[in-house]
Amino acid sequence: IYGGVDEYGFLITPYRKIKQGKKSEEVVWMRADEESEAYLAPADAALDEQGKLRGPSLTARYQTDFVTVAVDQIEYMDISPKQMVGVSAGLIPFLEHDDANRALMGSNMQRQAVPLLVAEPPIVATGLEPSVAGNSGMVVKALQDGTVTYVDSTRVIIDHNHIYKLRKYVGLNERTCLNQKPIVQVNQKVKQGDILADGASTYQGELALGRNVLVAFMAWDGYNFEDAIIISERLVRDDVYTSIHIEEFEIEIRETKLGREEFTRDIPNVSEKALRNLDDNGVVRIGTYVKPGDILVGKVAPKSKSELTPEEKLLHAIFGRAGEDVKNDSLEVPSGVEGIVINTQRFSRRMSLSEEERKAFEKELKDTESGENARIADEYKQMIKALEEAVGGPVTDPTTGKPLGRAKDAKDLVEESERFKLESLDLRSPEVITKVKNVVRQYTPRIEALKDEKERRLNSLKRGDELPSGVLQMVKIYIATKRVISVGDKMAGRHGNKGVIAKILPEEDMPFLEDGNGVEILLNPLGVPSRMNVGQILETHLGWAAAKLGFQAVCPVFDGASEDTIRQCLKDAGLPENGKAVLYDGRTGQKFDQRVTVGYIYMLKLHHLVDDKIHARATGPYSLITQQPLGGKARFGGQRFGEMEVWALEAYGAAYILQELLTVKSDDVEGRTKIYESMVKGENTLEAGTPASFDVLTNEIRGLGLNMQLEKKRV
Repeated sequence: IYGGVDEYGFLITPYRKIKQGKKSEEVVWMRADEESEAYLAPADAALDEQGKLRGPSLTARYQTDFVTVAVDQIEYMDISPKQMVGVSAGLIPFLEHDDANRALMGSNMQRQAVPLLVAEPPIVATGLEPSVAGNSGMVVKALQDGTVTYVDSTRVIIDHNHIYKLRKYVGLNERTCLNQKPIVQVNQKVKQGDILADGASTYQGELALGRNVLVAFMAWDGYNFEDAIIISERLVRDDVYTSIHIEEFEIEIRETKLGREEFTRDIPNVSEKALRNLDDNGVVRIGTYVKPGDILVGKVAPKSKSELTPEEKLLHAIFGRAGEDVKNDSLEVPSGVEGIVINTQRFSRRMSLSEEERKAFEKELKDTESGENARIADEYKQMIKALEEAVGGPVTDPTTGKPLGRAKDAKDLVEESERFKLESLDLRSPEVITKVKNVVRQYTPRIEALKDEKERRLNSLKRGDELPSGVLQMVKIYIATKRVISVGDKMAGRHGNKGVIAKILPEEDMPFLEDGNGVEILLNPLGVPSRMNVGQILETHLGWAAAKLGFQAVCPVFDGASEDTIRQCLKDAGLPENGKAVLYDGRTGQKFDQRVTVGYIYMLKLHHLVDDKIHARATGPYSLITQQPLGGKARFGGQRFGEMEVWALEAYGAAYILQELLTVKSDDVEGRTKIYESMVKGENTLEAGTPASFDVLTNEIRGLGLNMQLEKKRV
């Protein structure tokens, strides 16, 4: 955690120097090869009142091994107990009570957590959360000291001139969503490095990957068998684990051999109802709710003459050649995606514009220039006004003798701002000169920044967008989908305690405590002993006490709360010292026989969502070589029936099922057609032929020089 890099690029870490067995404040940075030659004491080694190491001997690290040495041989001491772990492991409370394999899973699964709609920091934290969030790049930090003068959902302004724009509903790498929200208020004083706005999975500048939920470790009708999880309907209703995901779709226009493709809403053989949400350019409007099959971007492509049916040829012969040679090649919403269009982007090369588009581009260029000029003119007028207040009268241009900042046209004011020089002002009083210099120093960087922005935007518009070779235009559509937690989603704690939701119970059926509060999540107690991740139990106990007493427990790695401390916290909160409570069955109201471990645990929703994985296939694509169905959701494939599954059927002697799987359900091309016909006619007959993959095998063997032939004989 405290690692650094030396001037040669080697990793180094800090150690405290031990002088004559006494801890000093001197810090030494060492490389791995240097530290292996020194005797290193752990950070939590016992010290007396004078800061000396206790005992005649203690366990130290030497050359990657642990040895017992005399105190006066110790040369260095660790800075902190959590020095040896990384960032993700440093976020696991009670890490010292977890098995290494489960701690590794916990570290990895925190990286897979989905940013939730409502973030909540953990009740049991490790103290690393604020620094992780601050260095994540997800939050907005103040670049200088100052006072907040303006706040809204899109920007924060400090001292009137430092503007921080917030990123709203931006798609991240894993199709998750970043939506920055301000956490400062007007007139609040901020220092450099303070956090102004939260990002994805942060709350008040603290990392917040999941939610604190009331858990009970108990079996419930077998629904949480084998790491399955039962949750309360309340978590769905109150959007506790709801997340927003942003899907990106793109479509391109290219120059084909038959002519250029085109974006349009004039698509052949498509009803007006299907086109109602498209604008004049054929692009869907922002704010439209779309479902699978809806058109996002209308596109037509030239059609070759060979593709025309005889009927189309006849119609063209009668009615002429109007609109006959294009086909519908539009971008549609794929299956499994529905949501709201939140943004559309259009990219194009300047050379690929039509006359109409060129006129629209020239208008956009003119509008952009006048808009940027107006912003520069406003800032310049404010500067002149401030100068007039400082001077105590109008500020005149020495060359013309006219007052500055009086021109009506924004373009003239921009030109005037370029001519403006401080030296040209006729100032005599040193006091006035100081005031004027301060005003100019305050406004000049802002005016220059606006001019640079104007230059950048105009250059970008004139140059056009950089697109891949062969692509003339491209449109990107962003769709935001809301995913509530559902059966099949994967959840995990921070201790490698992962599971899949098996059932969502009505709130009234969940087991409840003596005060009437129902638990929110049920975990299987058998998931703890063999996994040896006891940290989750300690977190549950301490979380319950902390939630009742209303504080956040900070338990650094290897330096967390002891068992006695947790017992005392439970006692102070008026809870059972062993952390077990009497629970009542929500269905019958009867008391369960045994007391149950209850408490608050921090659970994350992971990126393995059932909506992305669920898949079914009817008739779909086949492999060209083997004629077997393709595999995978992306290719609309079938389920592989592997060798182990075949063994299972062989063990049952299910010969006919195996025959079907090897022939008509796979790559017997003729048999596939025949069985479809027999189903249509209502006959249940099976005529199995030779699988196509067998022919591939025989050809492969022939390629090796062996002429293998199949002889069919009745036996």
